[in-house]
Amino acid sequence: MKVLTVLGARPQFIKAAPVSRVLRQAHEEFLVHTGQHYDDAMSDLFFRQLAIPRPDVNLGIGSGGHGAQTGAMLAGIEAIALEQKPDRLLVYGDTNSTLAGALAGAKLHIPIAHVEAGLRSYDRRMPEEINRVVADHLSDLLLCPTETGVANLAREGITEGVKVVGDVMLDAFRDNLDRARSTCTVLADLGLQRNEYQLLTAHRAENVDEPEVLARILRGAGDSGRMVLFPTHPRTRKTMHDAGLQAAPNVRLIEPVGYLEMLVLEDGAEAIVTDSGGVQKEAYFAGRPCITLRERTEWTETVEAGWNVLVGTDPEAIAHAMRIFRPHGPRPDLFGDAHAASRIVDCLAGNNMSTDWTR
Repeated sequence: MKVLTVLGARPQFIKAAPVSRVLRQAHEEFLVHTGQHYDDAMSDLFFRQLAIPRPDVNLGIGSGGHGAQTGAMLAGIEAIALEQKPDRLLVYGDTNSTLAGALAGAKLHIPIAHVEAGLRSYDRRMPEEINRVVADHLSDLLLCPTETGVANLAREGITEGVKVVGDVMLDAFRDNLDRARSTCTVLADLGLQRNEYQLLTAHRAENVDEPEVLARILRGAGDSGRMVLFPTHPRTRKTMHDAGLQAAPNVRLIEPVGYLEMLVLEDGAEAIVTDSGGVQKEAYFAGRPCITLRERTEWTETVEAGWNVLVGTDPEAIAHAMRIFRPHGPRPDLFGDAHAASRIVDCLAGNNMSTDWTR
């Protein structure tokens, strides 16, 4: 089996690492990096830390508007697919790289497999929601992390080719947490102690491209009175610079960190404040309270379990949650048993063995 894998953004590198490791034991993978994330801290560092094979092709698309970026990706992926003639095209998540890969496969009649199928926030203002809906409706194999994804797809009339495989980010988390704890010195380097800081991340366009919205997030973090560590995404830092925004003294900005460093920071945080879908899950894996800077989330299971609270961008709600939101109840095994990668490869190969970790 020959699989053409399309990647382009930091969360996809994390998801692809366990799958590529299993896939290449018995099959051929041709890895295309669109270049959606392109600097060392957002791309190359993840390939090194996670031992992901070097991309066979890097399209080098870079940043840009949704139409221009997706169109350039589509043209590049289509040309590669025509040359490589894969048996399957594999996409992850909900970025523009996901959308372009799914469109290219569908136009060329290459069976598409979508990892993280079935996620829905039901907020069409989010570009990621559009991307994941389109990718799901174009895919032949829909690899859901949870039963919620299956139910979401069924409501849209998608029932064929749907599998529950668990969440491959849990594979990566468990594969790397002990190594991160033993090798990363990020806490000592930053002069931090466990449980004495909160971790903040913000990168979604609707939160950081508008200075007024980003200012509300920064005010909420400042008003919390907590020590806040803020690894700052390039687009967030640009908005702050252009608009002259300043963080409060208790909010410490640092450069983006690698995957292993991020695991250590998540593992040691008193609470995690984020607008990232992946970080919401990692907070749950680590048993840390998650305060989500959105009105809706595709990871509804974490909210229902009581470990995630949605606060939007209201400064008072952010500050209040950062001060008092500390769940202590059980954390059900919502995301599988950390063997999602093996199930995904079995599904790609058409094996008939049971792939559903919930049964």
